[in-house]
Amino acid sequence: MNSTTFSKTVNRREFVQGSAATVLSAASYGRALGANQRLGIGFIGFGLIGKRHVLDFQAQPDVHSVAVAEVHRGRLEEAKALIGGSVKGHDDFRKLLDDRAVDAVVVSTPDHWHALMSMLACASGKDVYVEKPLTLFVREGRWLVDVARRHGRIVQVGTQQRSGPHYQRARELVQRGYLGTISSVRMQAFRNIMPGYGAPADQDPPADLDWDLWQGPAPFRRYNPNRAIYHFRWFWDYSGGQMTNLAAHALDIVHWYLGVAGPSAVTSVGGRFSLKDNGETPDTQDTLIEYPRWTAIWSHREASRGSAGPAGLEFFGTKGSLSISRRGFVVTADRKLAPGDTVPQFADTHPVGGPVRTNASAGEYWTEPLKDESGDQRQQFREHVRNFLDCVKSRKQPLADPESGHRVATVCHLANISLRVGRKIRWDANKEDIVGDSEAAKMLVRPYRAQWDAELRGLGVG
Repeated sequence: MNSTTFSKTVNRREFVQGSAATVLSAASYGRALGANQRLGIGFIGFGLIGKRHVLDFQAQPDVHSVAVAEVHRGRLEEAKALIGGSVKGHDDFRKLLDDRAVDAVVVSTPDHWHALMSMLACASGKDVYVEKPLTLFVREGRWLVDVARRHGRIVQVGTQQRSGPHYQRARELVQRGYLGTISSVRMQAFRNIMPGYGAPADQDPPADLDWDLWQGPAPFRRYNPNRAIYHFRWFWDYSGGQMTNLAAHALDIVHWYLGVAGPSAVTSVGGRFSLKDNGETPDTQDTLIEYPRWTAIWSHREASRGSAGPAGLEFFGTKGSLSISRRGFVVTADRKLAPGDTVPQFADTHPVGGPVRTNASAGEYWTEPLKDESGDQRQQFREHVRNFLDCVKSRKQPLADPESGHRVATVCHLANISLRVGRKIRWDANKEDIVGDSEAAKMLVRPYRAQWDAELRGLGVG
């Protein structure tokens, strides 16, 4: 939509400005939507994950798919054909937000759009299911939390693992001390995509893509195939690489299990060492996250799969460890050993005065080993959708609320800030500020392009 066309569409702007009087309160909204009433859903973005969301929402008996918005004409037509019926198709998400038949929106766009679209949706009276990461930079998260609260909106972040029954069972084990005291967490994602995605030249955008609207609040760049569909993840303008893509999922479980607001310090190193393409984010990254009385480590490799497998999350406690994935979890129990029995021994006995082996506790364990293979990734997606829809009707907070999504995304952003400035970042989780580093603190916020900055100011934030 060009600026002339949009100036004629004043419904949304007037609605936002008059929201205090016109948006239904949480209580009245809950009364207006009965338990069996169908909810009008609008889908913004029809990409890799957006298509999955269309399928999962469509499968719910109380969903009426009202509209879809997509800046790629071919994808828009595909989405309309998949949804069928009288679904409306829009080339600009703002037209979808103007539709009073839309009760809630599903935001499945590139990362740089997540927060702003969600805020605009909240201010337009819509509840929001938004993909992770919740934000592109730290300050967006607090803005979104405030806007959602001010307008009484339900926001569910797309960290679907929280809705996995086996993830919930494992959380209960950790929280009731089955592993003892947690001292550290290890997270990783390893694969090999050498030599990378190539380095095509900048060029004119394809005729079926609105490249200007795709970029939205991000800095304007000439079109490049690797900056657009799917590959946007490897450019700082639109994402934070695997730190905000995969680490966000693992960190979400860590925060959820251990109940933390944030770290005290983050140190990250790495770079784009091996891939031969025009991407910017690191193909190799190691991050140490310091929390009160425990630590977490994230590592990813894009150019070496290694022997550890593609992904993993493991909690280490004083009684044993728990490794978990979308397929299930395993509790490995530690044996009870007298400290002296753990000392290496290179002869029949230690020299006089050395530790004495007792072997008194051989065969005993601190906890019971467990194995759960019940994980079902598709079920996690469906249950997360169901939780969102139920919360839209009840007005209760969903499993993955925006506050938690903001806190998790913050850690990912701090890791990337540390990597880019080349030093440890100290963080005050209560004040949500970097301590003692004015250069790094400037990276907590990024400017939007002028048109979209005006939209942000209209929301009363920024």
